[in-house]
Amino acid sequence: MRRRSSGPGEDEPACREELLGWLMVTMEAGGLPLELWRIILAYLQLPDLGRCSLVCRAWYELVLSLDSTRWRQLCLGCAECRHPNWPNQPNVEPESWREAFKQHYLASKTWTKNALDLESSVCFSLFRRRRERRTLSVGPGHEFDSLGSALAMASLYDRIVLFPGVYEEQGEIILKVPVEIVGHGKLGEVALLASIDQHCQTTRLCNLVFMPAWFSPCMFKTTSGHVQFDNCNFENGHIQVHGPGTCQVKFCTFKNTHVFLHNVPLCVLENCEFVGSENNSVTVEGHPSADKNWAYKYLLGLIKSSPSVLPTEDSDCFMSLDLESRDQAWSPRTCDIVIEGSQSPTSPASSSPKPGSKAGSQEAEVGSDGEGVAQTPDSSDGGLSPSGEEDDEDQLTYRLSYQVQGPRPVLGGSFLGPPLPGASIQLPSCLVLNSLHQELQKDKEAMALANSVQGCLIRKCLFRDGKGGVFVCSYGRAKMEGNIFQNLTYAVRCIHNSKIIMLRNDIHRCRASGIFLRLEGGGLIAGNNIYHNAEAGVDIRKKSNPLILCNQIHHGLRSGIVVLGNGKGIIRNNQIFSNKEAGIYILYHGNPIVSGNHIFKGRAAGIAVNENGKGFITENVIRENQWGGVDIRRGGVPVLRSNLICFGYSDGVVVGDEGKGLIEGNTIYANKGCGVWMMSSSLPHVTSNHVSYNGLYGVAVFSQKDGSAEFPGGHGAQENFSEDGDAILWETELEKDDDPLRRPITIALVESNSINHNGAPGRLFLTGVTGAEPGTTLCLLCFPTPLPVASGLYVQSSEALHVITNVIHANGDRGVTVAQSGQLTRVVNNSISCNRQSGVRVEAQCRVELRGNGIYDNRGCGIVTKGDSTIVIENDIIGNRGSGLQLLPRSDTKVLVQENIIFQGKASKTVFQQIPNNRECIMQNNKFLVFKKKSDTWRLVNPPARPHLENSLRGPSAAHGGQKVTAMATRITARVEGGYHSNRSIFCTIL
Repeated sequence: MRRRSSGPGEDEPACREELLGWLMVTMEAGGLPLELWRIILAYLQLPDLGRCSLVCRAWYELVLSLDSTRWRQLCLGCAECRHPNWPNQPNVEPESWREAFKQHYLASKTWTKNALDLESSVCFSLFRRRRERRTLSVGPGHEFDSLGSALAMASLYDRIVLFPGVYEEQGEIILKVPVEIVGHGKLGEVALLASIDQHCQTTRLCNLVFMPAWFSPCMFKTTSGHVQFDNCNFENGHIQVHGPGTCQVKFCTFKNTHVFLHNVPLCVLENCEFVGSENNSVTVEGHPSADKNWAYKYLLGLIKSSPSVLPTEDSDCFMSLDLESRDQAWSPRTCDIVIEGSQSPTSPASSSPKPGSKAGSQEAEVGSDGEGVAQTPDSSDGGLSPSGEEDDEDQLTYRLSYQVQGPRPVLGGSFLGPPLPGASIQLPSCLVLNSLHQELQKDKEAMALANSVQGCLIRKCLFRDGKGGVFVCSYGRAKMEGNIFQNLTYAVRCIHNSKIIMLRNDIHRCRASGIFLRLEGGGLIAGNNIYHNAEAGVDIRKKSNPLILCNQIHHGLRSGIVVLGNGKGIIRNNQIFSNKEAGIYILYHGNPIVSGNHIFKGRAAGIAVNENGKGFITENVIRENQWGGVDIRRGGVPVLRSNLICFGYSDGVVVGDEGKGLIEGNTIYANKGCGVWMMSSSLPHVTSNHVSYNGLYGVAVFSQKDGSAEFPGGHGAQENFSEDGDAILWETELEKDDDPLRRPITIALVESNSINHNGAPGRLFLTGVTGAEPGTTLCLLCFPTPLPVASGLYVQSSEALHVITNVIHANGDRGVTVAQSGQLTRVVNNSISCNRQSGVRVEAQCRVELRGNGIYDNRGCGIVTKGDSTIVIENDIIGNRGSGLQLLPRSDTKVLVQENIIFQGKASKTVFQQIPNNRECIMQNNKFLVFKKKSDTWRLVNPPARPHLENSLRGPSAAHGGQKVTAMATRITARVEGGYHSNRSIFCTIL
């Protein structure tokens, strides 16, 4: 009887349980329970099970229910196969033993698929009865005593059985007809010492131990036919397959054996073990042959029908990578200054009071993030007024209403406020990692590449304890899925225009790099676990250009990924963590695209760009690294854009000696050191960044730093990147770079940044960050450690510097400190407000130009200077708690103070402190605002509040032009009762 045809949906588990229930009732009615039927069927052989499954639908389901009993016995009892998950996971049960047995059975028959084709070439083949295969026995006491003599008598598709023993052939064996050679008994009982050259179209060898003959190290060779190896051991020799020849190898062990595949259109190596190789275990050389033998289409169908390691649907619900609010324009803000009575000093209010309104607001919200400024006594910079009196509660105060604006940060929420102890910080959706399935769904080209099969397919194999794993060269093609590479010198090398596809492999404890690409190698490296390697996890050199996607690269003894020597590549959506050196190291004109990665907990920098390295680094999370989140030096010129650089144990971004590049639109948050640390010899363009809540300075420029001559975390000087002696050639092979984002600048430029809340004293600071899943939720573990106060911008430089259109707000010390400036430092069109001490302080022997700045509501003086040459032109210095402008006494001080508006918010403080009898101090055309009555209010109608940005410098990136700082205020409106003086050297106070 034939099994009844099943309708749609009847194979579902619910339907199967219903059928089994019906079967149980029926069979129990006949006298036997279902459990006894299962026991009876468990004694049947494979053909009998097949016949039983054809009786009816219920019997078919009953046979399927024997998966963990009879089907498991059949699979493990087959001498031609091993555990389905051998050698990588021999203790893990397959999803279905029956399916595993079925796959092996179908694969074992591939070599005979052309039998009908051969017979059909004979005339009248349809009228001839098909000849039965013969079995030829070889061994002591059997029909033949050697393999050679059996082959001489073999016909098409005969089966030759070698009984236990050692068979040594004294000459080369030529296979002229398709045969099957099988060892009898357990694996290891039949050893064959021979050199076999296949000239026929197909053959199969099973359950044998191969060793090389005394006259040749080559154990097997084929140039056009198909060979199939099942459950064999190969020792101390090599195997050669030349295109259009093909091979299929499964459940084999290779001990110090080299598999050489030359121009093969398709070869499959599955569930094999490679041990102790003295060279490469597998070499794939040459472009796949356009000529294909008969087995190509069958191998391709077998690959497509077998389970793939590619994910179909992931359990993790990562959100898509999509930056939001990155290009939003900054909205203008208003700045209304109102003089009125108040019971106590107040901070800036959140709304503009109308004339005559009550001054009942004691607290203020300053800034778009809603962060208030605590009220503290005046700082030392503001305590130099002649009166020296304490602030009187009944004195007139001001209320300055404005919103602090800067580059609108890419990230909101947790990254706008201070890091709180024990608080969890949820990453926004734009910075959460995607799964490999999601990335492949988004990138159709990567999906097509992942699904393609060409050249050699190696899957579920184990490479261990040898020199090399897989070597792909000279336009070769190889795909590796679900393999383990361990304790090798290297896992995979891809050179000379070759392409590799690596999916879900485990690569660890290599004595050099895990994956090495050179000389325009490329392909897809996705979903791999790469760790504990002595050199870089992935090494990209000399114009190689792979796609590195969704890997975990961690705990390396050097860097995670190295890109050098004009290497390229797209490095996307990876987790790179806990490496001893930089997570990603770019040097010698390496130029990768690095986007959407999580780089964290490294013992050196997160990303290091050195020795003229480049790179487009965007939308990464770089956190908790021991050194700088990003380290740029020695001619490095990257584009660093829209990254989150946070919770580092040192500085956020380090631009060392001769570092360059564009640093734009990043969120640099809660690092223990500076937000951005620069050497004066560097030439970066730092623009549109949100630099906040860092432990020391927001932005610091130094002439030198202790230990700066050394590379942090072992970056290098001792690392040898000139393997194969080709480092000398790199300089002569450079590609021309016409990238407008990297246009050279002659003076370091700090432009259009928001630098706020840095260096606040006594803040709780990060000691560790933990997360249930790396890159998702950050939990802060803090302890109360007072940090040294620091300025928003600190300059100690011997080179020129331009500081333009920044918002410098609510920092723990001064807004801007110029401690050393051998050449001119230009501070132009900045908003400097609410800092704990002075707005700007210029030390002796400094050359500084202060032009067009709005200096508001700082708790010390507005400007304090004793520099040799200071220019103060067209600034609004309003509402500061110390003197508006203070010139410290020096006999050689040269100051030009011209066309400024100075108003003081404290009645007990002087508007201006001048050096007596100093003819080098020139004061002209300044406006000192005063009032007479306590009830007076005033508003300045013209000109608009500074900074004025209509004609200010702009950055090179048109795409991000909307992020530049707009005016501090649209208008200051005032009605002045009293007057102002514009004569030079006039001493004025608020009455």
